[in-house]
Amino acid sequence: MTDTELRVSKIENGTVIDHITGGQALNVLAIIGIDGSSGEEVSIGMNVPSDRLGRKDIVKVEGRELSENEVDVLSLIAPAATINIVRDFEVVEKHRVTRPKTVVGVLSCPNANCISTEDEPIKSRFDVLDDGVRCTYCETIIRDSIASHISAA
Repeated sequence: MTDTELRVSKIENGTVIDHITGGQALNVLAIIGIDGSSGEEVSIGMNVPSDRLGRKDIVKVEGRELSENEVDVLSLIAPAATINIVRDFEVVEKHRVTRPKTVVGVLSCPNANCISTEDEPIKSRFDVLDDGVRCTYCETIIRDSIASHISAA
């Protein structure tokens, strides 16, 4: 396969998440809530050659543009990712993810005694660290498997 050949076909409308750390594409799908049950049209390239990363993953989601919260959490596991919004087969927006200082209402705290896991009228809140996230309320730190702590809400 030459560099000019497409490995995955173009999408008409939706989001292309490029420059994902190699091996993280399935976690990206978990973050954006895609598990195959809703019939979304998704294309995934895993561990494809990349000049910038050596190896990278790429995810293309037809008919969906990501929310700011989804992009914030995505930045935690794919800090070099670029988000391309596609309309009528053309990229109309392109930007790199930036790591937020805090993530609110997206992750759930693994500490069963945390106030954010009770029936309190508060949203979860995590401070973003260099190597993970820390619950603002109970200070529990999540370093691995951030995608498995995505809130159902």
